[in-house]
Amino acid sequence: MLRFYLFISLMCLSRSDAEETCPSFTRLSFHSAVVGTGLNVRLMLYTRKNLTCAQTINSSAFGNLNVTKKTTFIVHGFRPTGSPPVWMDDLVKGLLSVEDMNVVVVDWNRGATTLIYTHASSKTRKVAMVLKEFIDQMLAEGASLDDIYMIGVSLGAHISGFVGEMYDGWLGRITGFQYFKCDHQRSVYLYLSSLRESCTITAYPCDSYQDYRNGKCVSCGTSQKESCPLLGYYADNWKDHLRGKDPPMMKAFFDTAEESPFCMYHYFVDIITWNKNVRRGDITIKLRDKAGNTTESKINHEPTAFQKYHQVSLLARFNQDLDKVAAISLMFSTGSLIGPRYKLRILRMKLRSLAHPERPQLCRYDLVLMENVETVFQPILCPELQL
Repeated sequence: MLRFYLFISLMCLSRSDAEETCPSFTRLSFHSAVVGTGLNVRLMLYTRKNLTCAQTINSSAFGNLNVTKKTTFIVHGFRPTGSPPVWMDDLVKGLLSVEDMNVVVVDWNRGATTLIYTHASSKTRKVAMVLKEFIDQMLAEGASLDDIYMIGVSLGAHISGFVGEMYDGWLGRITGFQYFKCDHQRSVYLYLSSLRESCTITAYPCDSYQDYRNGKCVSCGTSQKESCPLLGYYADNWKDHLRGKDPPMMKAFFDTAEESPFCMYHYFVDIITWNKNVRRGDITIKLRDKAGNTTESKINHEPTAFQKYHQVSLLARFNQDLDKVAAISLMFSTGSLIGPRYKLRILRMKLRSLAHPERPQLCRYDLVLMENVETVFQPILCPELQL
């Protein structure tokens, strides 16, 4: 009987060890969020050798980490319910599908899980110190700061900025995501800067978030599928343009869609009107291709003033990219529920792609939009020369 119990015990131990060979992100309960959690930072390494099974690493045990390759740290943010970030796996797989690198998931869920935001934010510098100690050891083993990338979401972006600050701004890249309400729109704001010596970012659309310029390149973006370029626009490709600024700087804001794959495709809609009186309102534009696929953009950031013989350029955001547009519809609205009361007379409408500027620009002339009434038409190619 004693041998039987020993056998069962050994089997349980073996099963426990097997389960721990692939550590998973810390999962906590809502109860943990209520009572709060102490800080515990775990580093989980993914490479192409262990794409689906993480390795727990630390300063004395690097596992499969190769210091001669690029290393990207992914740092999550505030976790008010204790659940793992749903986007983490997709981001890890996306990075490794693009490049053979080290991807280190920084799991500080014990510390980030709390109902009180300030309790989590107070731990961010401590997390940064843990990462600095690990990176210091990487550098001692032959790694280069140029190959150290940080991707931080929410408070993770703050942590990434703190790490960059500790290295006097010489990290290879910092990508910081911030989700917050601004202009009644849930957006990801993208800050692009050039190399550290010419990096100056002085303003933000909302005032409560810190400067993440503590890296040679500072950027932000998102991707879940190959249809979106990973990490958005690569900041280093803008270097020559940015250095030509006086003072050298660049500030840009890019939006993403709210659903996977989060891609947004931007167009300019140029409208010249010939109303005698100024018309103020919003434009909704819908595109359709020959296969019947449609995508819509409601350009309602703020009411636009349409003046006679003045061109207004509106930025339209679509969640699909239609290669060949067969039909366009426009709808004008002043926000009035009574109508149609007003007309918007359009002398010329021009649609031009920002993502694909090489595509032909599409035009239409002499349109009359009745308020709150959708007007559908087939576009024509714009003349090469516009008067």
